[in-house]
Amino acid sequence: MKKNSLRLLALVSMLALLVLAACGNDEKADGNKDADGNKDEGKTEQDYKFLSLLTGGTQGTYYPLGGSFAEFITEETGIKTTAEVSQASAANMTALKDGDANIAFVQTDIAYYASKGEMMFDGDVIDDVSAIGALYPETVQLVTLKKNNIKTFEDLKGKSISIGAPGSGTAANAEQLLEIHGLALSDIKAQNLDFGESQESLQAGQIDAAFITAGTPTGAVEGLNATSEVFVIPVEEDKADELIEKYPYYTKEIIPAGTYGSKEETPAVSVGAMLVMQNDISEELGYQITKAIYENASKIQHAKGALIKAENGLNGIGIPVHPGAQKYFDEVNK
Repeated sequence: MKKNSLRLLALVSMLALLVLAACGNDEKADGNKDADGNKDEGKTEQDYKFLSLLTGGTQGTYYPLGGSFAEFITEETGIKTTAEVSQASAANMTALKDGDANIAFVQTDIAYYASKGEMMFDGDVIDDVSAIGALYPETVQLVTLKKNNIKTFEDLKGKSISIGAPGSGTAANAEQLLEIHGLALSDIKAQNLDFGESQESLQAGQIDAAFITAGTPTGAVEGLNATSEVFVIPVEEDKADELIEKYPYYTKEIIPAGTYGSKEETPAVSVGAMLVMQNDISEELGYQITKAIYENASKIQHAKGALIKAENGLNGIGIPVHPGAQKYFDEVNK
């Protein structure tokens, strides 16, 4: 009799475990649910003790702007937000996908590649990150020292050139601009240096020129110009047209006279800078983050702050917009 009771107890326990497992699978399929059984629509303020905002190198434009944005978000949401140094666009998209950060700067072209699984994201689609909004043009600057006597892209052949950090948006821009000018990476001595390293290497004579994609004026280039006279190699109009025809996310840009001490305007090309965030941030928190950025942009001391406007927030966005950001733009643009 005792053996039969033990067998019955064991059978009941096994059935209970099977029921619990089935319930767990159902919950996973339906997503997280609240106490009333409703599906959770995203992480709210209560789910976060802090937010991380990825920028780029300390000598670029993302980093100083990111510090301001972090302050605005902290004040608006009450959630401590920290701007963090990173390897910029491509690395930032991967970090958000992996859950290592919440908000990030990224170039519009790199965000597009990530959403399609192209270029440096070949076969690895990132579809769990969405747009907060567009910020300002990022100029692709090919910087050298006047004493190096490099005047054109053709003069780069055989020279030591920094093309940006590995996997960065700058590296992609460099390769595409070289291509349009009939050059390949094999035609130069390519160095993968971030902006700060490029500045130091140019000063030390270890490289001849450097690609830097960032809002102008860029800290690394200003720092370089403080010690040596710099020259930004122009992108002639026909080459800019050719580039845009093949890669339509580029636009023509003019670096104003007076930038880095130049007496003349310099024709160039640019991509866009934008902010993105994880999809699982709730609509309400996403709304507060977006509002904090665009309604305080006029307080930013950097020259690019004047270009950050809500009416331009959806320009050039090539990936889905976060519902919270869309709610904000719908309100201010109606």
